[in-house]
Amino acid sequence: MTERPEGDTVSYTVENRIAWVKYNRPEKRNCMSPKLNRQMMRVLDELEFRDDVGVLVLTGEGDAFSAGMDLQEYFRENEAQGIHAIRKAQREAYGWWDRLRWYEKPTIGMVNGWAFGGAYGPLHALDIVVAADDATFGLSEINWGILPGGGASKVAQELMPFRKAIYHAMMGENLTGKQAAEQGLVTESVPADHLSARVLEIAQVLLKKDQNALRSTKWAMKRMSEMTFDNAMDYLIRAQEALNSMGGLAARKEATRQFLDEKTFKPGLGAFDTAKIAK
Repeated sequence: MTERPEGDTVSYTVENRIAWVKYNRPEKRNCMSPKLNRQMMRVLDELEFRDDVGVLVLTGEGDAFSAGMDLQEYFRENEAQGIHAIRKAQREAYGWWDRLRWYEKPTIGMVNGWAFGGAYGPLHALDIVVAADDATFGLSEINWGILPGGGASKVAQELMPFRKAIYHAMMGENLTGKQAAEQGLVTESVPADHLSARVLEIAQVLLKKDQNALRSTKWAMKRMSEMTFDNAMDYLIRAQEALNSMGGLAARKEATRQFLDEKTFKPGLGAFDTAKIAK
């Protein structure tokens, strides 16, 4: 089998302000190689500040989201070269996961099939994750004598109830998309033939929100997970003040005007018309 060129390991299209980014190694169930990790960082860089991109969706080509790390390229070949190659590959992988976690635009994961091991890293980094009911999630590392590394153990422990997470890691048993949703690993699951439509529906709702407020909200929700209650209260005050200086004050005034004066907007029933914000 001919290995794909580095630039072909990730593909994307931009349609109606939604960037559809795909792992593109379907012949290997989209397992992540050093080439793919480097290309993913380039793609994220290219899309982050484009005016025609409001939401990023990450999914996999074919019948898998990602089967984790490529055992041949990421592990065996790097181990043969020594610690310098191992560390370089780790930094390239963890680097784009961290970039995705703090991305400037809202992000959605669309899990269309297999999601194993190392795939949990970007899974955690995404803001919202929708899985097919029949998707397959697994931490199979215990079955071949290692622990779920690359942050996979931390992801399971952070997103799932502790008793479910430790069972998942120790038993090496797979979860369906439905089970992953019930245990908090993903946001929700839907029948496979509704997956794209549901992700598109969520993306279209996000596109109607004020983009500065969305960015500040996602960052606040992620930062607060590491804070005490008092620290979080103080942080939110400072975060709102920072948002005000980035267009948040103008957005709030316009939303208030539409609610009080025009009576065209009800916060509990949808977003205000952001097109009317004074530039």
